[in-house]
Order: sequence, then structure tokens, then C-alpha cells
Amino acid sequence: MKIYTKTGDTGLTSLIGGTRVPKSSLRIDCYGTVDELNSYIGLVRDQDVNGPRREMLKEIQDRLFTIGASLASDPEKSKMKIPDLHDGDVLLLEREIDQMNEHLPELREFILPGGHASVSYAHVARCVCRRAERLAIALHEDAFVADLVIVYLNRLSDYLFVLSRQMAHDLGAEEVTWKPRL
Repeated sequence: MKIYTKTGDTGLTSLIGGTRVPKSSLRIDCYGTVDELNSYIGLVRDQDVNGPRREMLKEIQDRLFTIGASLASDPEKSKMKIPDLHDGDVLLLEREIDQMNEHLPELREFILPGGHASVSYAHVARCVCRRAERLAIALHEDAFVADLVIVYLNRLSDYLFVLSRQMAHDLGAEEVTWKPRL
């Protein structure tokens, strides 16, 4: 089987269900951003400091594939069974956030991304996650997007923020706080 089909050479692609749409459509941008986020999560997962969190990050990547499949489907035409999110997926993120927060210093100021390259990767993933969330919300205004997709992306960005703090803590990296000029 060849990897290339040439069916996208004219700027169109197919959703699950067969509907052809421009590659510039909001739906494609949305699930493409989720795919980009998944790649960044892989980069974060591969950092040595995240050895104990690799399975959790792999679980998140699996859920992002679920979200991607949901966003890539034409809800009116797809006959395929598409995996879906569950409330427990959000609860898992919340439990992980709470566990990490138990061991971190209280946050009283904004933190500038950085301190260590590994931490910066987590911050980039967080920013991409926020963009994916914004795109999903915009798509939701005109087309079906499961509410749980938006909730999950929102909670995942929170998870990635706390993960970046946990990584900084584990690495002994300084958290640089924002000092606004007044």
C-alpha cells in the first residue's frame, strides 16, 4: 500500500464518512492542531525527567487520537464506530493535577516559560493545547463538536501547566516569575 493517494493534490481532503472539504477548513485546522499537540506530548514524554509519567502521557496521546478521530468525522455521514471520551478521562487529568500540586510550592505569581529545555517543551505543548481548544470552540459554533472534547482540552492545558511546574521541580530548575513593569 502506498502512503500517498494524490487525492489531496487539489487542496481537498476527506473526512471520515467521505465528505470532501478544503484542507484550509476550520475542522481540518482543529484536528491538525490536535495532531501537532500529540507530537509535542510525545516530545514531552520522551524527556528523561518524565520517566515516571510516561504511561500517563501515553494515555493522553491515546485520548488525543480519540479527539482527532471525533473531529475528523462527518457526524452526519460517518457509519464507522468512532472512539469517544468519557468523564473518567477528565477525572484522571484532575487527579494527576491534584497529586502534582500537593508537592509544589503555592503559586502566587505568573511564571515565565523556561528554566530548562524539557520544561519549555511542556510549555509549548500547553500553548498548542490552548490553540486546539480555541479552534474546537470556534468549530463548535457552527458544527458538532462533543462538549467533552472542549472540556478535555481545557483540563489538559491545566495538566500541562502543572506538569511543567513539576518537571521544573524535579529538575531543580528555577521557576522565573513575571515581574511586570509598572
